[in-house]
Amino acid sequence: MALARTCERAGSGQAPRVRPFPVYIFDVDGTLVDSADDICGAVIEVLASIPCRPVTRAGLTRYIGVHLIEMFRDLLPDYTPEQLEQLIGSYRSFYRAREHRATRLYPGVKEALAALAGRKATATTKATAGTRAVLEKFGLLEYFDHVQGTDGLPYKPAPDVVLASLAALEARPEDCLFVGDTAADMEAGRAAGVRICAVRYGYGDLAEMARFDPDYWIDDLRELASGL
Repeated sequence: MALARTCERAGSGQAPRVRPFPVYIFDVDGTLVDSADDICGAVIEVLASIPCRPVTRAGLTRYIGVHLIEMFRDLLPDYTPEQLEQLIGSYRSFYRAREHRATRLYPGVKEALAALAGRKATATTKATAGTRAVLEKFGLLEYFDHVQGTDGLPYKPAPDVVLASLAALEARPEDCLFVGDTAADMEAGRAAGVRICAVRYGYGDLAEMARFDPDYWIDDLRELASGL
């Protein structure tokens, strides 16, 4: 029954208005920017030169937010760890070369970040340098007090990247809202002890996110500021 109520809330738009928080932590891909075309395009470029089962953009989208090594291991289970690392290096080269040309800000992102008075950080599977580059490209970097990528940390759904942002801001979990678009985000936030907010417009499965009973659901990032 609890899951049924949560799923209904996820689809009905009846979630409570978001209260203000002293600290906000954001996932990036699927939450702040729609980067699927650039991410999936770079993966397809990598796979085009090696024997691999056919893949499509739609099929690759489900891997967004998953660490690259997990994605390539799933697509190429016979590859050695060394070969997988080579693929990751190739991906990063292709992704940088695309210069985010097919990436777009989601509606209302800049307005929401400007309106929120709380301190802000990221918690993403991207590397910190790549995250900073994306934020700078789209004029978002000025709104963030800390930029945190995975950088050798256990990746979501482990809570480490969220906890790293909390530590950098010297913030308490109870003062923080973590905003993301996947079940891995929701699980990481729950494990970190922060409040969690699920966005419906990203790449995640709503039913999977609902399993973690998010404190809030939103369709537009500007809803974060609606309670101010």
